[in-house]
Amino acid sequence: MRSYRVLIDCEDQKGLVFTISKIFFENDLNIERNDEFVDSENNKFFMRSVVRGEIERDKLLEDLKQALPNANIRVIVPKKKNILLMATKESHVLGDILIRHFDGELEANILGVISNYDTLRPLVERFDLPYYHVSHDNLTRSEHEEKILKLLDDFEDIDYIVLAKYMRILTPNFVQKFENKIINIHHSFLPAFIGANPYKQAYDRGVKIIGATAHFVNNNLDEGPIIAQDVIRVDHTFSWRQMKKAGADVEKVVLARALQLALEDRIFVYANKTVIF
Repeated sequence: MRSYRVLIDCEDQKGLVFTISKIFFENDLNIERNDEFVDSENNKFFMRSVVRGEIERDKLLEDLKQALPNANIRVIVPKKKNILLMATKESHVLGDILIRHFDGELEANILGVISNYDTLRPLVERFDLPYYHVSHDNLTRSEHEEKILKLLDDFEDIDYIVLAKYMRILTPNFVQKFENKIINIHHSFLPAFIGANPYKQAYDRGVKIIGATAHFVNNNLDEGPIIAQDVIRVDHTFSWRQMKKAGADVEKVVLARALQLALEDRIFVYANKTVIF
C-alpha cells in the first residue's frame, strides 16, 4: 500500500472538498488525515491530505489536475528529505539538529555542514558527517557565495538549506536559486529587533519577553515567510548576555519545530505568509 501527502491550494469555491474526496474514493484511497483552511479575505483554499492505496502517484496527480485545472497540486511520496546545514561559529542550534538526526527524530538525510570558519569541524565530525570549510577571507560576498554554489553543484536534490546560525547575509542571486528552500533561525521575535545583536536591542528597550523566529529566507532581511515562533519571559534583572543565553534554548526548539514541519510537508507559502497544518 502506497502512502501520499496531497497538498492543494487554489481559489476557494463550493464543492472543493467533495470533488477532491470523490477522486480519493474513486481511486480506492483511504484518507488517513485531512486538514483544510479557507482564507476568506483572499478567497484562498488550502488542503493537506494523507492518503493510502495502490494508485500510482502520476495517475493520482493527473486525476486531480483534470478536476482542478487552476489549482496548485503536490502529490508527495513520504521519504527522508536531503538537507544541507550552514553555520558560522555558534554551536547550540547546529548541535541540537545533529543530535536529533543521530536519534532518528528527523525525516532527513544531512548531506553535510558548510561553514565560513573551521571552528565547528570537531563537533560535526563526531557525528561522522562531512564538514566543508569555505572561508570568506579576502573575498567579496559574491565571490564567497560563488565558491559555496560551486560546492552545492556536487549535491543532488537538496530539499532544504538550513541556516543554523549562519551569520552572513545571502545575496539575491543565492536566494533566488533556492526559493522557499532556505530556513533561517533569527534570535528575535520578528518583526521586532531585526539585524545584528537583537538581544542588546531588546535589553536597551526593556522588553519583558524574548523569542526566536524561524522563517524562509527572501531578499528582505529577516522578513521572509514565518514558519514558527516562541517566547520566554525575562525581567529587569537580566543583562543582555543573560537574555542571549536564555534565548539560545528557544532558538533550538523553534528551528527544530520549523524544520520538522518542512520535512513533513505541512507548509504552504503564499503572500509572504505561511499556512501550516
